[in-house]
Amino acid sequence: MLARTPIAASTAHLAAEVAAGLDRAGQKELPSKYLYDAVGSALFEVISLLPEYGLSRAGARLLKHHAGEIVARLDSPALVVELGSGSARNTRWILEALVRKHSTTYFPIDISRSALAQAEREIDAIESVSVVGYEREYLDGLREVVERRQPGQSLLVLFLGGTIGNFDREAGDRFLARVRDSMIPGDRLLLSTDLEKPVDVLLLAYDDPIGVTAAFNLNLLARLNRELEADFDLSRFRHEARYDPAQHRIEMHLRATMSHEVRIPAADRVVRLRAGETLWTESSHKYSAAEIPGMAERAGFRCEAQWVDREWPFAQNLWVAV
Repeated sequence: MLARTPIAASTAHLAAEVAAGLDRAGQKELPSKYLYDAVGSALFEVISLLPEYGLSRAGARLLKHHAGEIVARLDSPALVVELGSGSARNTRWILEALVRKHSTTYFPIDISRSALAQAEREIDAIESVSVVGYEREYLDGLREVVERRQPGQSLLVLFLGGTIGNFDREAGDRFLARVRDSMIPGDRLLLSTDLEKPVDVLLLAYDDPIGVTAAFNLNLLARLNRELEADFDLSRFRHEARYDPAQHRIEMHLRATMSHEVRIPAADRVVRLRAGETLWTESSHKYSAAEIPGMAERAGFRCEAQWVDREWPFAQNLWVAV
């Protein structure tokens, strides 16, 4: 079951956010959440299988090995809400452990309709789990789910895959505090964080040798062509991954190889790009395991438990709302 957003409203919102990002002084930006249309989501599934990209496998290993321990800490009965569900492939470990205790409802929240359809197919096979998807922004969907909770039901919010790293640290703190505002004491948040590792390893993960990540990044421009009637010429851009040591983050950019203009009728914009100028499409901040409890406290949580993968440094962190 999927709660849908009107297409016209979605297109207008996309156009407005794209226009705001391209109007930024100094560094033009495109919102990273729009990387995940049907094509982008499919490409990301391929990225998660690449040997250079160990993040997804690390998250899956931790959930597979510790799902029972995570679920044992929950108050019953628990509703499960996932912010940015994607295909929900790794979520099934949590849900399978949870339904050994009681039936539950799973609420995937994603702005990608194709991702929600994938999530529903992935989870439908698990008995005693009802799936209600929301095609919404994270916080909007979370608020709608909270309105449905019944007295005595606890909440488990999942924010997996290291997606918190797409926020700058201060913005991430603000976002997590807003998540906490929709919860009550005793509710829990399972937060994934990708951890610091050698720069050469990180760069390969975001610029793989066969070019899948490049195709994923360039597809954002193709999406704007499809949905906003833009005329981006993809051959005039190249994918670039760089590491900012001061901010502890990987950045993905699309660099213009020549000066040219791009028209985006739906956003009422003509964008002039200089040769060498970039469009910043995504950030992925990396953390130390030791800083996670402080993040929890600033947002109104307590870090109850943490599990770290040693093969690809990555953490699953269970926070309880206080």
